[in-house]
Amino acid sequence: MPPAIVLVAPQLGENIGTAARAMANFGVTDLRLVAPRDGWPNEKARSASSGAIHVIENARVFGTLDEAIADLSFVIATTRRPRDMTKRVEGPAEGLAELAATARTGAGTGILFGRERWGLENDEIARANIIVSFPVDPTFASLNIAQSVLLMSYEWRRVAHAAPTMPEPKNPPATREDVTALWEHLNRVLTPAGYFRPPDMAEKMARNLLLILSDAGWDRQQVRTLRGVLGHLERPRGEGDDREG
Repeated sequence: MPPAIVLVAPQLGENIGTAARAMANFGVTDLRLVAPRDGWPNEKARSASSGAIHVIENARVFGTLDEAIADLSFVIATTRRPRDMTKRVEGPAEGLAELAATARTGAGTGILFGRERWGLENDEIARANIIVSFPVDPTFASLNIAQSVLLMSYEWRRVAHAAPTMPEPKNPPATREDVTALWEHLNRVLTPAGYFRPPDMAEKMARNLLLILSDAGWDRQQVRTLRGVLGHLERPRGEGDDREG
């Protein structure tokens, strides 16, 4: 199953259209737009798609990134800049091979692309499983959205057709919605316990937890088990202790 292409806060309709054209070249059709600046539908996007109307017409618009990737189990963030975060970085071949392996189990996958001017923000990258960075010439590293989508779509098609379909796992992979809910639940438990100190570091500490959880390869049963543990810790001492073992 091809990955979803997620454009975060795209600005120009022309860029959306040329990205749709690049997707169609390699059989990728699931286009998701997060808060496009000029709204949707966009006639300039349709014109720039050069016939990839099926991609444009089936594009879905979301208000937030979390909504756009909620049903996906493996998500790649694309960026060319080094980041001050403990997120695994792979090249296109390795990253897309990992994505394709997840897709072969029947789970949903996606690739994130950021804004034209500054790309993805750190909080958005934290929601992905891994980062993929292109081995471009550092003296001229700039790629536009369509170029990035073209490279990733090509690499997906190359690796996706190189291996057989895998049997569906006993326990399906956790979705990004599952992982985000686990992270939020963990935050709720740790906040009253005074974990996020000092206050000016709380946001970074919470993001670091999300970075760890996002690339852990959870299945849904594991997430449910951990949330059950957190739910037990939330209960007042003594409540529920009389349950049968």
